[in-house]
Amino acid sequence: MRGRALSGSAYLLMTLATAVATAVVLPVLLAPPAARRWVERHRRRAARMLGVPAAGRAAGWRNLVWALTHVVVGFPLGLAALLCLGNILVAAVAMSSWWAFPADARPSLVSVLDVRVSDWATALIGGSVQIAVLGAAAWWALPALARIHARLCLAVLTPSARERLTERVDVLTNSRVGVVHAHGAELQRIERDLHDGTQARLVTIAMQLGLARESLADDPGAVAALIRQAHETTEEAMTELRAVLQTIYPPILADRGLDGALAALAAQSGVPVRVELADLGALPATVEAMAYYVIAEAPTNVTKHAAATRAALRVERAGDLLSVEVTDDGRGGADETAGTGIAGIRRRVAALDGVVRLDSPPGGPTTLAVRVPCAW
Repeated sequence: MRGRALSGSAYLLMTLATAVATAVVLPVLLAPPAARRWVERHRRRAARMLGVPAAGRAAGWRNLVWALTHVVVGFPLGLAALLCLGNILVAAVAMSSWWAFPADARPSLVSVLDVRVSDWATALIGGSVQIAVLGAAAWWALPALARIHARLCLAVLTPSARERLTERVDVLTNSRVGVVHAHGAELQRIERDLHDGTQARLVTIAMQLGLARESLADDPGAVAALIRQAHETTEEAMTELRAVLQTIYPPILADRGLDGALAALAAQSGVPVRVELADLGALPATVEAMAYYVIAEAPTNVTKHAAATRAALRVERAGDLLSVEVTDDGRGGADETAGTGIAGIRRRVAALDGVVRLDSPPGGPTTLAVRVPCAW
């Protein structure tokens, strides 16, 4: 209960300060980027006060409604908390130090009634009563007022069912566009790899076998050398073809499952990787391939860009949600536009209706968290 009283009092005092700030900068809040950051902060604060998850992002007009509501409602509630707590402090000072003030400037116990402290009896009795009454108000009323404000805040900012549906459609539309682009880029990469690698090897093999056939009658000694070269080129073509196929669906997933594939990736990493792997159960092949790609790409980024000395990999499943988290102790400051592979991870995860969270402050550590639905 004491914790709720303290948190409620702190919430209302912060509400008073932010209500004043909101009133001062209200014209600035009409700009969507500034309003979004300010409102999101208060939405999360209200959700923490009530112990509930924060709702989805609200529409722009709700930000303005919230700002007006926050000023109109938050200011008096915060002012009430300030007066309540402030008068408790005044009573405490008056009880112990009233005699130290000049006779015409001694503290008043109840500012509205202007009850001046002029003797110990008034100080002790009046101060005790004031502290008891206002303390009870702070104990019981302030947390209730804080929850009222928090509920009002979330009620204003919580998107309606139609807004959530519209937002969902927008997300799916954007992810579909990303999937189409990613699929096209993947097809181009496969075509390029086959054209520049495997196809070129096969052309070389055909030329070598053609020369061997023409030399069979005129120079039988050269045939053996040409066949040996064709055999070596065939092995190189098979190696390149296997490399291309592994990027489509890693054979190790079919051979050893996701558990074995992740263990192999951790063993091949350039930095020591601590693996925490829970029982994942049966997963769709597309989800397994996505997880393999994310985990294969993340240690590569750690080795190339993070200057890390160790990393940790945790993979777990909570109901219908697969969670992959990679953490390293590198220098942080990961830049998605610098070719770190994060954009490719986001495209692959978005294709499965998942989300990616990258936390990489300068100086580290860096955490890449992926959440993907896995019940299809």
